[in-house]
Amino acid sequence: MANTTSAKKATRKIARRTAINRSRRTLMRGTVRIVEEAIAKGDRDAAIQAMKRAEPELMRAGQQNIIHKNNASRKVSRLTHRIAKLAQ
Repeated sequence: MANTTSAKKATRKIARRTAINRSRRTLMRGTVRIVEEAIAKGDRDAAIQAMKRAEPELMRAGQQNIIHKNNASRKVSRLTHRIAKLAQ
C-alpha cells in the first residue's frame, strides 16, 4: 500500500487512467470486430463502412498509446488488405 501522499495520488491517477484506457481499448476492439465479422460474411460494402469507423479508432488508440503506433498501422493495413481481397 502507498505510504506517501504523492504515492497515494499516483495510485488514484493510475486508477482513473486505467478506466479511461480500458474504455478506449474496448471501443477500438469493438469496431475492429465489426469489420472482421463483415469480412467473414463476405459483405464487402458492410466491411468498407465498418472500416471507415474502425480506422480512426485504431489510429487514435495508437496516438494515445493504448496500442503501439506501428501496431495500429499494421492492423489497418491487414484489414484493408483483407477487404480488398473480397473484391476479387
